[in-house]
Amino acid sequence: MPASPFAAPDDVVPGSPRAWAVAARPKTLWIAAIPVAVATGLAWLHGATILGWVTALALAGSLIVQVLSNLQNDVGYTSRGLETGGRVGLPRATARGWLTPQAVRRAIGAGVALSALICVPLVAHAGWIPAAIGLASTAGALAYMGGPKPIAYTPFGEATVFVFFGLVAVLGTYYLHAGSAGPDAWLAGAAVGAHAAAVLAVNNHRDHEHDARTGRRTFAATFGPRASATLYAVAIWVPFAIVAAMAVLRASPGLAAPLVLVPWAARLQRDFGAASGLAYNAILFRTVKLELAFGLAFTAGAVAQRLLGD
Repeated sequence: MPASPFAAPDDVVPGSPRAWAVAARPKTLWIAAIPVAVATGLAWLHGATILGWVTALALAGSLIVQVLSNLQNDVGYTSRGLETGGRVGLPRATARGWLTPQAVRRAIGAGVALSALICVPLVAHAGWIPAAIGLASTAGALAYMGGPKPIAYTPFGEATVFVFFGLVAVLGTYYLHAGSAGPDAWLAGAAVGAHAAAVLAVNNHRDHEHDARTGRRTFAATFGPRASATLYAVAIWVPFAIVAAMAVLRASPGLAAPLVLVPWAARLQRDFGAASGLAYNAILFRTVKLELAFGLAFTAGAVAQRLLGD
């Protein structure tokens, strides 16, 4: 693989924390953290009582799902022999020999057990719904690159991310705080999920030629780069339309705070259109940062709206 500032170097010590970081991809964990922040800020705006331990466990559960997905993607990709010449994505720890597939699978098992443990107090607090969410989210994370028909081999990867790291994560966290989830929570979940899907859209757009050669029928490999570029643009811009509508319809101008990021999004879409090869790795992490900034701005705006009065 050509050298890149966004790829791990070849001197990683096998089994080291650095090797595990390659597989777990900590820079992507914001995708799991932002839905919890957005849901908590929105629930507080709506008058819910926020319990610190509930927020902490919701965050831990969301992060574990993201890590499980990353680990399963690493080992699943390698076990199917997809780390072939021509791929320009980030390195896989198992493919490079930095971690053994057995060690990664043991870590996945430990993560599943920890996820189940986290659900216990949340079920005691809010009933069976957190257990259902935890089970579905864990299953989705493992199914992305696991099983006989992985989601990653279909055009539905972006849709899956939209559902689990948008709708499910926001609605689930909001429910833990408020005991229900109305239209505002659905809209916030859709906004967060769209940006999360945009991150995967970059990944699949970058690798569409390699994926097509190796049998992965992602959205980009199935419908072509023009369609995936359109998907990326939609995923980038829909969240801004959603928060603008929420601010007007709910007479809550604080919810429009993410609109200050419109110039950032415009530059990102422009650079996406001009990128090629390894340059998409930088676009990917910039898209993660856009979701992070968007979610923090939304959360801050919701908090400010309540402090200043509806």
